[in-house]
Amino acid sequence: MVFEGIAKYVGGKVVTAACVVASAGAIIWFWRHPESAQAIWHIIKYSLAWIAFAAALPWASFAVLPSIMKLESNIAGLALLALLTVLDVVMALWLCGWDVNGALSWAVLLLGFIAAGAYNFVICESLARWLEA
Repeated sequence: MVFEGIAKYVGGKVVTAACVVASAGAIIWFWRHPESAQAIWHIIKYSLAWIAFAAALPWASFAVLPSIMKLESNIAGLALLALLTVLDVVMALWLCGWDVNGALSWAVLLLGFIAAGAYNFVICESLARWLEA
């Protein structure tokens, strides 16, 4: 029990020191390289634009969802989800300027595409349940 308290105390101090050093390093880096700060703001701006697009897109399917539900076909629902996800992918690639470099960039984009597809499914499913009630 005593060792647990000591470990938490020391661990907290180590984490705090690491955060302070990393913050100071980031401030110094961006002070010496202002073009890096501009690039980060550019990335943040486009990322937020894509997140807003991806968040609003499945809600726009509210108008066509009743006709898809009348078909009573899983293929029609799958086609809607595929269309929404393809639109998310195209928008992200368009915001990237159709040029993605590096494995990390592709990994982040693929993770975003998977998250957008899952979000599309959850929202469309909840809208369908709401329309059935």
